[in-house]
Amino acid sequence: EVQLVESGGGLVQPGGSLRLSCAASGFTFGSYDMTWFRQAPGKGPEWVSRINSGSGNIYYADSVKGRFTMSRDNAKNTVYLQMNSLKPEDTAVYYCAAKRPYRGSYARTSSYDYRGQGTQVTVSS
Repeated sequence: EVQLVESGGGLVQPGGSLRLSCAASGFTFGSYDMTWFRQAPGKGPEWVSRINSGSGNIYYADSVKGRFTMSRDNAKNTVYLQMNSLKPEDTAVYYCAAKRPYRGSYARTSSYDYRGQGTQVTVSS
């Protein structure tokens, strides 16, 4: 059974930090591109950061560049998202997704083979 399980969300004040984790099982994790998405209430999903399976290159949306850091540990089948200098507009459900390389656009959720249920991040004073 394929599973992607996120953890690490919560309530944090503006300027604070959180570290999200996404633990994968049931598929060949190292062969898949991994992406963090977020979805705020009333809005569509937004890709936040992605890491390629082959090159290990990491990319960030402009809205989080310089504040968020994504990493992956293939030995633990886990990806992480370190979020610093959080802002109220970062409030959303964050979830990870996995897709085979070169399978569709990274920005479209329909390109992904698997996704997790998400973890809530709330940035508020």
